[in-house]
Amino acid sequence: MSEELECVVIGGGAAGLSAALVLGRARRDTLVIDAGEQSNRPDHGIGGLLGNNGTPPAHFYEEAASEVDQHPTVERISGSVNTGTLENGRFRLTTDDGQEITTPNLLLATGMKYEYPDLPGIAEIWGRDAFHCPFCHGWEARDGHIAVIVKDTPDAMRARLIQLWSDRVTVLTNGTELDDEQASAMDAAGIPVVSTEVERLVTEDGSLKAIDFADGNEVEFDSVMVPITMRHRSDLAHQLGAEAVDKPNPFIIDPLKVDFLQQTSVPGLSAAGDIATQGAPSVAAAIAEGHRAGAGIVHNIAFA
Repeated sequence: MSEELECVVIGGGAAGLSAALVLGRARRDTLVIDAGEQSNRPDHGIGGLLGNNGTPPAHFYEEAASEVDQHPTVERISGSVNTGTLENGRFRLTTDDGQEITTPNLLLATGMKYEYPDLPGIAEIWGRDAFHCPFCHGWEARDGHIAVIVKDTPDAMRARLIQLWSDRVTVLTNGTELDDEQASAMDAAGIPVVSTEVERLVTEDGSLKAIDFADGNEVEFDSVMVPITMRHRSDLAHQLGAEAVDKPNPFIIDPLKVDFLQQTSVPGLSAAGDIATQGAPSVAAAIAEGHRAGAGIVHNIAFA
């Protein structure tokens, strides 16, 4: 692929496909490069997305991609971009299979890696009975016994939030102690606190059954809410010189600074979805950000 493209979108998740749809409808020559690593693929269904509430993510991405594919100026390929440079207003990209691509307009929609606690059993139920976002998974966890594992003491306040979905909530500090303020808040809310270290999650047929503790106790739980850390999948944004937010959300590492149209500090470089989120990440937010990014790129092309 040697010709210059009007726009390249790296990432085929909600943000990338949303942008690609806008660009395709605007008849812009666009390439979408998708590594197929969308973070919510393990989920049973997308929670809280109007028109697709409960839709399995894999099905959602398949349908979204088919809508994009109806527009002849958009091409989608599988792969990832390893390196990128900016020379004379043009981004020069190299894919993992050695293709070299040039474009004046680049959108990073690569998402983030979600790192959850290293506990035996969690991988089998991640995105289902083990989750981070109450708005995405609280409805499915409703009325069950929910464990809330905390990493830092402020995490305990998330137990107050998940109480909106169930009155059977227990905080697990995993070997640490809450400070007096947090402990008092849990006591006032009627939330039990267990400080014993968690040993493993007991699962059966893809569901959580119980949690084993280091003292030998086993307690039945239906779901567990855990802290996460979100990190960039690659250093491509750093290679291109994009600025990160000065004071980001504490569990999101170096989200990119963007304006209303999702444009970064680097002219011609946009970012949308988890990679640029400054609040709570969601599929709905990613779709909106991708739409704005696509519109911004169309404006840039029209008035270049």
